[in-house]
Amino acid sequence: MTPQDIIKIKQLLAAPKQIVIVTHKNPDGDAMGSTLGLYHYLKKYNHQTTVITPNEFPDFLKWMPGENSILKYDSETNVCNELINSADIIFTLDFNEFHRTGHMEKVLEHSKALKILIDHHQAPGSYAQYAFSDVTMSSTCEMVYHFIDMLGDIGVIDVDIATCLYVGIMTDTGSFRFPCTTSATHKIIANLIDKGANNAKIHNDVYDTNSYERLQLLGCALTNLKVIPELRTAYISLSQEELNKYNYKKGDTEGVVNYGLSLENIIFAVIFIEDKQEGIIKISLRSKGNFSVNDFSRAHFHGGGHINAAGGRSDLSLDDTIKKFISILPAYSNALNYE
Repeated sequence: MTPQDIIKIKQLLAAPKQIVIVTHKNPDGDAMGSTLGLYHYLKKYNHQTTVITPNEFPDFLKWMPGENSILKYDSETNVCNELINSADIIFTLDFNEFHRTGHMEKVLEHSKALKILIDHHQAPGSYAQYAFSDVTMSSTCEMVYHFIDMLGDIGVIDVDIATCLYVGIMTDTGSFRFPCTTSATHKIIANLIDKGANNAKIHNDVYDTNSYERLQLLGCALTNLKVIPELRTAYISLSQEELNKYNYKKGDTEGVVNYGLSLENIIFAVIFIEDKQEGIIKISLRSKGNFSVNDFSRAHFHGGGHINAAGGRSDLSLDDTIKKFISILPAYSNALNYE
């Protein structure tokens, strides 16, 4: 995003507008933190602002300031379509291709609103009039912080904005332990704490408040953990039957894939989750070092993301998806055993 773009955006935002903020399907901490952080910022300037998510988001994010104002497209389709079609500006956060929004894809494509993209994923699309795209950033929340800074408004960040942005940076950096965490990230976090973000409470609300069923499901997932030591790979599977047994709720499998990656000598970990309602297998992929799960997922599982964190899906059965995965792995033997 150029200085000229910022000048034009400041001019656009100088008078109240009808603004919609959207994020990707199955929104995570960064998606919710960035959309709500931007929402609170825009409301300060009297913009008529609405956050729309494609579907429900995890319970462990439902304490965030402003979350009760969010519309879910899958259950409030008509009102969401009206807002999207009447919007002056649509911000698209934490994704860069409309298909990542599920059933919202067509209405977003046909909307006449000016589009502004803020995202840190690879291979951005070309739909936005203004794009702030940077794959080196830890999170979209960090980018929203920089966006507010570029607009000259760091001083207006309050406790609500700070709290929301802290959530997304914390979750997308794995509590500040992933390689994407830079000294600049820590400086931003320090400023958000100074602005009122309660770091200890936020961490507790996101990570340390579990239901009994969620911990039982984790136990089931770890029981299903398999290791392919010669390819430095671990994978976990969860069937729909297992999810139902432990009363699965959205977000209950968040971070489970990282248990596989924590094993000694493992650099590639995957979790396969059956979703009978959508008729797909949802796949989360994680890696260490230079092994690109973004490339792997794009090549084989209709997905993508970052070098060390990506998502994908399969239309095969759970068993056949795992068989396909195992059959593909030997072709990556050199990359997985590279020192």
